[in-house]
Parts: sequence; structure tokens; C-alpha cells
Amino acid sequence: MEQPRLPPGQYIPRGRPVIHYGRVPSFRPASWDLRVFGATASGEEHCFTWPEFESLPRTSVLADFHCVTKFSIMGNEWRGVSPSTLLEAAPPGPGVRHVMIWAEYGYSANVRMTDFTAPGTLFALELDDKPLNPDRGFPVRAVVPHLYAWKSVKWVRAVEYLLEDRRGFWEDRGYHNVADPWGEQRYSYQEEPGEGPP
Repeated sequence: MEQPRLPPGQYIPRGRPVIHYGRVPSFRPASWDLRVFGATASGEEHCFTWPEFESLPRTSVLADFHCVTKFSIMGNEWRGVSPSTLLEAAPPGPGVRHVMIWAEYGYSANVRMTDFTAPGTLFALELDDKPLNPDRGFPVRAVVPHLYAWKSVKWVRAVEYLLEDRRGFWEDRGYHNVADPWGEQRYSYQEEPGEGPP
């Protein structure tokens, strides 16, 4: 039997709702960079300027988008940089099993390396053949379509390689550490042993 596309508890809204926490940051290309730090293979921090990041090879992903507030937006075409491209340019150390994706204003979300490298995960610069608009995360947002959308961090500025899992912004405030929509993993009280940091 074919699995339905809409996870349990979700609905398809009219239009494309936009939800975010805090104000929309200004983009200044001359000072923008994306850092990769933490447990890198070299022990050094890697830094990409906007021209360097923008020139990385791009790929496209067609994916649904599931918000923890229960709406799902189906069939989004994202285009951007694959995490595998970033991992090649800034390799992690051998013990890295998780990453923290950091955004403007200190917002963050943690994901397992298996989710970070999953087919469909992307650092998106475009949505449906147009550059992202500021409300949707311009210039770069993470897209982790198989997890609830708070893991798809807007306004990305850094990736931190972690040797041990650590909760991000919303995970620290009661959201589930894993965030699988098919398991309705919305809140931390639902976590089973091994699904959260030690």
C-alpha cells in the first residue's frame, strides 16, 4: 500500500503561510559569510563569503513542507547547495554524528548527520525558480523536508559539527529533538530513550 503524502494531524492550507520568530534580518552581501566550525577534520574553521557560497554547485529538490503548527505545503521546488558539497569543502572529523545549524540572531536547530545528509536536505537559495524572499529565509535557508519545518532554519549563517548531540533553540523550549512528522514527534515529552541528548 502506498504511503500517503500528508503526515498524520496535518492539513493543506490555502496559499503558503509564513511563520517565523523575531524580525527579518537585513542582507548585506559584503559582510555576509557562512562559517563551518566545531569538530572539523582539520580543526580549523571554514568560512565562505557570499560570492564563494553563491558560486557553489546547485541542485534541485521537489519536496513537501510540514510545519509543526499542522499545515503542510505540498510540492515545493527548492534549488540550492547540497550538504554533501559543504561536507566536501569543509570535512567533519570522524566522530561527528550531529550538526547544529545556526541562523541570524542566534537561532539554531540540531539535526542528526543522517538527516543532514539525507536525500532532499538542501541549503536553498531559490523556491520555485525564484530567489527566496526575505520572509522565507533569503539569502539561504536550510531545507530538511522529511522533518518538521522548524529544523529547516531560515537565514543560515553557520554549521557546527558536533561530537555529541545538543538541543537547538526550539528543542530547548520543549519541541521534540528528532521532529519526524510521520511519528508526530512535536514535543520533547514524547521523546523515547535515545531520541534526545544524554
